[in-house]
Amino acid sequence: MFDELKSLLTGEKNESSYSEIGARLGMTEGSLKVTVHRLRRRYRELLRKEIALTVDGPENIDEEIRNLRAALSG
Repeated sequence: MFDELKSLLTGEKNESSYSEIGARLGMTEGSLKVTVHRLRRRYRELLRKEIALTVDGPENIDEEIRNLRAALSG
């Protein structure tokens, strides 16, 4: 399942639609969208926890995430 969903997690362009992926996984499009939403939320939580371990304080987490996004997009 993760192999099918990982491109949706990061927002990469995906050649398949939600309905096509859902069909391959035996899920409705609506169910797949809920699953992806939950996966993204969990990913954000885990990313924030990891970044929190690398910065001086919780007030620096958001800035570090912005820096990470900028580095990955460029």
